[in-house]
Amino acid sequence: MLANFTENRTGPRYLVHINVRAEWDDERSGEHVVVEGETENIGPQGALVHLERLPDVGSRVHLIVPDAEGKTLEAVAEVLRLERNPVQPLAALQLLGETDEWRGLVWEPAGIREREPDEDYEEYEN
Repeated sequence: MLANFTENRTGPRYLVHINVRAEWDDERSGEHVVVEGETENIGPQGALVHLERLPDVGSRVHLIVPDAEGKTLEAVAEVLRLERNPVQPLAALQLLGETDEWRGLVWEPAGIREREPDEDYEEYEN
């Protein structure tokens, strides 16, 4: 049997680690949650983010990301899915708007950063 599926990705994902902050209101407790994290990968319309505490699937998250120049980009994202790995819990976030700004300030610089040689690796080549 042949399985059909639709690939919803709109461009490559870059394996770049950038510190981020995520904020949301927990619907069950009413608590305002603020968590520091790091991107696992970055796409043109969102990111897979490592967070110590995970929001609920379908919830809205206020995502704060420094761009390549150290400025801050703030965006609202929806939680598409979670990976509840105890070692590295991940949330897949899709932006709700701000995608042009995200692409120019976060995604495109991430692609450049991913292609740059690793500084530690160059040390061992000599």
